[in-house]
Amino acid sequence: QVQLVESGGGSVQAGGSLRLSCAASAYTRSTICMVWFRQAPGKEREGVAAISASGTWTYYAGSVKGRFTISRDNAKNTVYLQMDSLKPEDTAMYYCAARLGVDCYWRPFGEDGYAYWGQGTQVTVSS
Repeated sequence: QVQLVESGGGSVQAGGSLRLSCAASAYTRSTICMVWFRQAPGKEREGVAAISASGTWTYYAGSVKGRFTISRDNAKNTVYLQMDSLKPEDTAMYYCAARLGVDCYWRPFGEDGYAYWGQGTQVTVSS
């Protein structure tokens, strides 16, 4: 069983930055893929960024590429999402998700592949 706890959300003005954290417990880090999803009011949940178990491979949604950076510290069992140049359209609930056994290269944003989810952290960007 993997438990995920997100933190770092908040309110910021457009152009600002936030860093989200996702702390994971009790996993075999060599086989875990971790991803950030987000869901805005009235919209479907979408993948934002993914990072492989080793941290050497990352994948981004086109809407955040060049502005967001995903990273991980396996010694701390934590994944981060650095969000810069935030826009009002980035406003959403952000969720951390994880899966075991299959690294991120295969369908990184396929929600049905993720068995473990955090409770979410709200990000609000005002114009």
